Amino acid sequence: MDGVNAGGELLALVNDVVGVSVGFRGLFKRDCTDLVRRIALLTHLFEEIRDFGAALRPLDVSTSSASPLTCLPEVANALQAAKRLLSVAGNFCSGAFSDGAAKKITFQFHCVTWKLEKALGNLPCELFEISEEVREQVELVRAQLRRATERYGPLSSKVVFRAPSLPLDREIHPQKSGNRLNGSFHVENFGNINPEAKAKMDSVSKCNDSHSIKDQIVPESGRLSNSSASAEAHPSNEIDGEKGDKSATKSLEEIKKPDSVLIPNDYLCPISLELMRDPVIVATGQTYERSYIQRWIDCGNLTCPKTQLELQNLTLTPNYALRSLITQWCTKNNIEQPTGLVNGRIKKSDGTFRDVSGDIAAIEVLVRKLSSRSIEDRRAAVTEIRSLSKRSTDNRILIAEAGAIPALVNLLTADDVVTQENAVTSILNLSIYENNKGLIMLAGAIPSVVQVLRSGSMEGRENAAATLFSLSVADENKIIIGASGAMPALVELLQNGSTRGKKDAATALFNLCIYQGNKSRAVKAGIITALSNMLTDLNNCMVDEALTILSVLSSHHEAKISVVKASVIPVLIDILRTDLPRNKENATAILLSLCKRDNENLACISRLGAVVPLTDLAKSGTERAKRKATSLLEHLQRLQQL
Repeated sequence: MDGVNAGGELLALVNDVVGVSVGFRGLFKRDCTDLVRRIALLTHLFEEIRDFGAALRPLDVSTSSASPLTCLPEVANALQAAKRLLSVAGNFCSGAFSDGAAKKITFQFHCVTWKLEKALGNLPCELFEISEEVREQVELVRAQLRRATERYGPLSSKVVFRAPSLPLDREIHPQKSGNRLNGSFHVENFGNINPEAKAKMDSVSKCNDSHSIKDQIVPESGRLSNSSASAEAHPSNEIDGEKGDKSATKSLEEIKKPDSVLIPNDYLCPISLELMRDPVIVATGQTYERSYIQRWIDCGNLTCPKTQLELQNLTLTPNYALRSLITQWCTKNNIEQPTGLVNGRIKKSDGTFRDVSGDIAAIEVLVRKLSSRSIEDRRAAVTEIRSLSKRSTDNRILIAEAGAIPALVNLLTADDVVTQENAVTSILNLSIYENNKGLIMLAGAIPSVVQVLRSGSMEGRENAAATLFSLSVADENKIIIGASGAMPALVELLQNGSTRGKKDAATALFNLCIYQGNKSRAVKAGIITALSNMLTDLNNCMVDEALTILSVLSSHHEAKISVVKASVIPVLIDILRTDLPRNKENATAILLSLCKRDNENLACISRLGAVVPLTDLAKSGTERAKRKATSLLEHLQRLQQL
C-alpha cells in the first residue's frame, strides 16, 4: 500500500461513513451520530497522509522495514468496521430484533470505539510529518473515543479484534443469547459493562420473540410503553434486571441513568462533548465551549461545526444565561471541585481541620474595600491582599472564596499605578492554586491582564507576563490567551523588557506556542527577529530560552520562512560547534525541522559545513541530539544521491 493510495482510500472510507449518517433513528441514534462526528474530524489527517505519500520516493518506502505506511491497514480496518456497524445500528428498531441483537450492537460500538482509538494512537504522526494543528485534532478525537470507551465499560482486547469482523445484519435467536452471542462470539464479563450501555440492552430484553410486540421504545419521549411481553431472566453476572413486568413501564431515561449524574445535553459542548465552563454563542446562534470553538476557528474553519452554515462573523458572545444555569446545576449536583473549605474550617494536609472563621471575616472586609470609592482604601486593601496571597495556599483559597477575583480584575484598569501593580500581582499569586485558575478565566481577566502587559509599569508588565504563563498551563487557556492579542505585547517585552521581564515573557511565549494556532500569531508579532537577536547578542544570557522557543516554532511553515530570512541557520551551526550540550541538542532539532522536505535548506547547511559537527553529535551528543543528528545526516546523504 503506497502513501497516495492509502491516504486516498482512508479519505474515501471517511466519506462513506459520513454518507451513511443521514436519517439515524432508533435506540442507537446518539451512538451513531457521535461516532460519525468523530470520524469526520479525521479528514485533514488523511489528507496530510495522502500528501506525504505523494512526496515519498519509491526508495523511501521499499528500503525501510519500519515504514509508517505499515500501520495504515489497522486504521482502515477500524473505519470499515465502523461503516458496517453504522449501516446496521443507524435504523435499529427495538421491536424488529431480539434482545441479543441489541446487546451485540452495543458491544460492537464498544469494540469499534476501542479499536479506532488504539489505531489512531499507533499512527506515527512525526514520521508522516503531520502538522501540529492536525495532531491536536487527532488527540481531541482520541480523547473523545477514550471517554466513550470508558462509558461502555472495561473490555478484553482479545475479544475486541474479533468482534468488528462478525456479521451484524442477522438476528440472534433468543435461545442463544445470554453469555454467548451467535454461537462462537463470547461476551466476557458482561456484568462489568457500564450501566448506560446496559440500559440500551435491557430496554429491548423486555420483549420476547414468542410474543407479539405491540409497543416499542418511543425515542422522542424516551418512554417504554406497557407491554404484555414477559421480561427475560438474565444471569446474575449480567444485567441487573428488574423483577417481573414493573420495569417495562419505567422511563427509558431512568433505566439508562448510571450511578453518576447525567449531564443535560444542552450543557455539553457539541465539539468536546464535555460540560461547558465558558459557553459562547457564534454567529449561527449555536453555543460552544470558548476554547474549543476558538481552536476550530484557528484551524481555518469558517463554518459552524454543528449546522455547517458559514459564520457571517467570528465574534464569540458569552452566553451568560447558560453559564448561570450550568453553575446552578453544578452546585446542586456537587460537580464543582471542593476547595477544602467546609463550614469555616480548612482541611489540612494531614486530614485535620483548622478553624479559619476569623481569617474569613478579615478577608471579607478587605474584599469589600476593593470596591470602595476611596482610592486610598482600594490601594490599602489590594496591597494587603497581595501580601496575604503570597503567604499560603490557605489564604489563596479564602481570598477567592470571598469573591476577591472579580474585584481584582476591575482594579487592573485603575489609573493608580500602585493599585494596578498590586492587583495584577495578587491575581498572579492566586493563580498558583489550581482551582483559582478557572475562576480567574471566568472573571474575564485576560483582556485586562493583556492591557497591563501593554501599557503598565515595568513591574506590572513583568507580573502580567508571569500571570499569563501561570494561566496557560491549561490547554484551553492557551487558546483564549492567544486570541486575546497577548502575543505582540509578550514579544515587545521579550525585546525591550528588563532582565526579569524578558525571562517572564520567554516562559509565557514558550508555553503559548505549544498550541499551533499561537505560532502564527507569534511569528506575525516578530518573535523570530527577537529570538535571532538573543542568539547573536554576546551579552545576552538567554540563548537557552531562545533555542527552546525556536525548537517549538521551527515546525511551523511561516516560522521556517522567517528563520531562513533572518539568517539564523549559520548561527545554529556555530552553536553545534561550540555551545553547551543542551543548546547543541536544541539547535540540531531546529535544523532538522527546517530541513525536512526542504532541499534548499539542506544544501545550505551542507555548504556551511554542518556535516562534521553533526557527525560528532551523532556519536557523543545527548540521546535526543544523537537521534536528531543521525536523521539530519540521512537527509543530507539522500540529497547527495539525487
